[in-house]
Amino acid sequence: MKVIPRDQHCISRRNISDGALKVMARLRDAGHDAYLVGGAVRDLLLGGHPKDFDVATDATPEQVHGIFRNSRIIGRRFRIVHVRFGREIIEVTTFRGHHDTEPAKAGRAPSSHSRHSDQGLLLRDNVFGTLEEDAVRRDLTVNALYYDSATFAVYDHVHGMRDLEHRSVCIIGDPEQRFREDPVRMLRVARFAAKLDFSIDADTAAAIPRCAPLLAEIPSARLFDEFLKLFFSGSAERTFDELLEHDLLRYLFPDSDYEIRQDEVAMALVRAAMRSTDQRIAQGKSITPAFLLAALLWPVADRLADQLRDRGDPPLVAMNSASQQVISQAVRTVSIPKRFSMPMREIWEFQHRLERRQERKAAELVQNRRFRAAYDFLLLREQAGEDTGDVGGWWTEFQTLPENQQLQVASADSERPRRRRPRKRRPATAG
Repeated sequence: MKVIPRDQHCISRRNISDGALKVMARLRDAGHDAYLVGGAVRDLLLGGHPKDFDVATDATPEQVHGIFRNSRIIGRRFRIVHVRFGREIIEVTTFRGHHDTEPAKAGRAPSSHSRHSDQGLLLRDNVFGTLEEDAVRRDLTVNALYYDSATFAVYDHVHGMRDLEHRSVCIIGDPEQRFREDPVRMLRVARFAAKLDFSIDADTAAAIPRCAPLLAEIPSARLFDEFLKLFFSGSAERTFDELLEHDLLRYLFPDSDYEIRQDEVAMALVRAAMRSTDQRIAQGKSITPAFLLAALLWPVADRLADQLRDRGDPPLVAMNSASQQVISQAVRTVSIPKRFSMPMREIWEFQHRLERRQERKAAELVQNRRFRAAYDFLLLREQAGEDTGDVGGWWTEFQTLPENQQLQVASADSERPRRRRPRKRRPATAG
């Protein structure tokens, strides 16, 4: 273990939330060890300002809950305690031990043993241990640094400081074994490499291709939670690049991964949506997973709708049928809640109406609650190089007109001959 004293690091108590400091102080007063740990320590050492603060302690969840009346125990795979101070929640975890750790230790109630699947997947992890054991049980070296608010020292058991200095994301322990315990760790490696703009350690990266198929064992609901973490933390485009580079996207959206790699326009559309999401987060604007999901799955839905139109289905019928099929297939890997899948379908189905300008109904479309998202999506499609007949500019101007002028423009425009949507040419594929 390496101890970094106060004069050799940049962490200041002024940058730590009062809630986290109170939790650590009260745990120490009750005779327990308590440290700030994880992303907060990492970000403080990098000069950032963390929003969330986690505390690690040798107290069991029941002991923590007994000390803080403003707390509750959550989780099944590994129980943790949430201590609430107003709107702030401090997450408190008990030191985790090795899987062969004896369930009963001196002065501590027995904990449940861990349990693995036949493939090595960790199913239950309520095994408590010491500070040293907790450090090596964490995922990444840069997330396994501990700050003691009493001594102001940072404790490093797994060369986390070295990897911070080298700007490297490195899994703790044997990468293949750790990925087999929890395949989602591969997605975390990609996410943190993108978020921190770090490279991935060579041994860590080398184990990903061997273990990536294990992601198929992860429940689709958990993969949706990971999808939110991957793409809504402000570095969606860089995360997208990492997933493509390490061939992980296909375990989230297999059909989209194929289309994106085959079609430059599809790739450009998804990149534009990722970039737009990052910009909105940076500007503090609202975001919805429905929009990004619409972009990720649009190449698949659009291609299928083209095929159905070729078969003779009317455009709206074709898109409706394609939407149902694409979403039904997608939720097998990533469980998309209906509160997102429904608006996603509406955005898709709106595209045909926007391309036709809907004759006299144009003014009504502008008032539709889904118009803005569908219009933004139309602009992204044009930006990516899709041929929509350049209707984006028309809608940009149309929605700025007073209502009486909108009716006049729509009426005049309805007399013009309609431009038929061009048939898309898909790149030929081998086989």
